[in-house]
Amino acid sequence: MNIVALAGGVGGAKLVDGLAQALSPENLAAIVNTGDDFEHLGLLISPDLDTVCYTLAGLANPDTGWGRDAETFRALENIRNLGGPDWFTIGDQDLGTHLERTRRRRSGQSLSRVTKDFCQAWGIKQSVLPMSNELVQTIVDTEEFGELAFQEYFVHHKCEPKVKGFRFTGSENAHPAPGVLEAIGSADAIIFCPSNPWVSIDPILAVPGIHQAIAQLPIIAVSPIIGGIAVKGPAAKMFKELGIEPSALSIAFHYRDLLTGLILDNVDSELIKESPIPAYATNTLMRTREDRRRLAEDVLHLIRAK
Repeated sequence: MNIVALAGGVGGAKLVDGLAQALSPENLAAIVNTGDDFEHLGLLISPDLDTVCYTLAGLANPDTGWGRDAETFRALENIRNLGGPDWFTIGDQDLGTHLERTRRRRSGQSLSRVTKDFCQAWGIKQSVLPMSNELVQTIVDTEEFGELAFQEYFVHHKCEPKVKGFRFTGSENAHPAPGVLEAIGSADAIIFCPSNPWVSIDPILAVPGIHQAIAQLPIIAVSPIIGGIAVKGPAAKMFKELGIEPSALSIAFHYRDLLTGLILDNVDSELIKESPIPAYATNTLMRTREDRRRLAEDVLHLIRAK
């Protein structure tokens, strides 16, 4: 069975890792959000791609879920001492990733080519694909500051501004990265990982051709909201500020025109009867690698049973 997972953020990376444990490498492809890619300190940074790759390679910081394990921050400390911007945390090993990506990109290599080479260097056998090689930027419209680039909102302002909406600049002229439509074309099902729907999954769907391609397939989403609270990140806060009650049901309604099934946590099982699409309950919290595999196997079992 061939699976394509759409992912962004820590929750998405964890489920991709679980799927990697449960499937042969040739049966899994991850299409990763690049709407939060940006330039900082002259470096081209791809946060979600790095989080997914570090997680698959066993290199991710187990405490934060992002960045590298056993990281040091001497370069960042020096930047801070010299009066430079230190609001975006870059560790020394992580800095090496950004430096090499930037060098290759500015020499003319595509993001997908660089990502493929990095995966090979890190021993990742699964297919990890950026959603597009063109720049698509997630813009967050806020009450206090107007429009902010995603990392400005998410990291610099710590998700504190009140959200009014989102747009994805450049998406109208973007194309799926090489391999994306091919992976979807050979897939038996699509999984929306427990990633923020507004800023992790929607940017992927905004790339022309992707939404249309996956609409032909069974699509299962795993809710990133448990008991009305986002496991990690500002998803629940965003829903509230947009006038939507944050719950697993809000995920169902957000994707209702696409999904064939929703997986929510056992604590939300009473919401199944209110869901506009078939919904199923299991333990969706991923504290350990074993939890990731167990959840992945639950999702795959549901797909096989449909």
